[in-house]
Amino acid sequence: MEGELHKTLRMGQRSTLRLICLVLFVIFAGISCWATTESLHLLLPSWPIIFCWAVTIGLFVLSSIGSKLLVDSFNMGIYLEHRRLHLLGGVVMLLAFWLIVSFPTNTHTFFYRSSVTDVAQQDLATTKSYLQQLRDNVKSEQDIRRKQDQLDREVETLLVALNNEIDNIANPGFGPRSKAILTKIAVTLQIEEIPALSYTSSSTKSIQGLKDQYRKMILEQLNVRKSKLRENYTNQQEKHFKPEAVQAIKNIEVMQAEIARMGAEGAIDNDLIKQADIALKQGYATIHNYRDHVDFSSESDRVLYESNDPITRTARLLSVFDVWKDYLAGRYAGRGFIFWILLSLVVDIAAFIFFDIAFARRED
Repeated sequence: MEGELHKTLRMGQRSTLRLICLVLFVIFAGISCWATTESLHLLLPSWPIIFCWAVTIGLFVLSSIGSKLLVDSFNMGIYLEHRRLHLLGGVVMLLAFWLIVSFPTNTHTFFYRSSVTDVAQQDLATTKSYLQQLRDNVKSEQDIRRKQDQLDREVETLLVALNNEIDNIANPGFGPRSKAILTKIAVTLQIEEIPALSYTSSSTKSIQGLKDQYRKMILEQLNVRKSKLRENYTNQQEKHFKPEAVQAIKNIEVMQAEIARMGAEGAIDNDLIKQADIALKQGYATIHNYRDHVDFSSESDRVLYESNDPITRTARLLSVFDVWKDYLAGRYAGRGFIFWILLSLVVDIAAFIFFDIAFARRED
């Protein structure tokens, strides 16, 4: 009689333990399925959310069954036919349903929600800075100044040579060599010729007057040439890319304010992130179309914005494949990706453990 009582108590305790583990399994499995559903819906927005949930729950249940098959295959305290088949089935199911689907998508969701605000803000700020270069025509202005400075140096060098030749004691005034120098100056300034000036004597005053007249005349032509350089190097596309850049900047500034508000509230609005990505794509397209007029601050930026049909840094966070690819390439250093991997492992392994306890096979 006493033995029966102990057996009944053990069965009652066992049933309570199984119920508790079943509840805990549902809790941890719910967290895991939510994370997988979020990731799948970001990757496949055309899928109805209820369909994502159905697929996720089904796959996680199969993963849990696979974990139980694996555990049972190592449990020598129970009788089990085809133990090796259980082991093989457990490994295959865990690989197919958990390691390939549940685990990477869970990690993606945890990482995405922790990082998307910062990544989007940085993406918007970087894109805006390049659009501002187009709006202000920064690179064209730099090219113009560089050409003008080079022209100044070349003409000044020739003027010094001209003055030295005019001062030549052996042949003061204007001679064949002076004429050759004037020809070089004319070629440099892209004009037909610089006329030879007459002089009345070889006195110091007369020679200095001759040099001053040449200098004045040449500097006037230099200023004309520099003005033409500005006209020529101010690209005609400017009338197209400036308005495009101005509009793209306005769109980005609106999204910057909205993303900042979202971050302050501590919430993640996936629709808002997708709207920000639309504004970013417009900015990316403008930068790509007029990339010759942008001075990129890094090689990675140049490759990104110059590539055909680029994926924005924000959009890459929406894809579980791109996030893992970027992580393996070392692009998320310092963002705590390892922590989210460990968290995903803890959640799923805890669910598997509670599932195994709740549905454990025992030999009474």
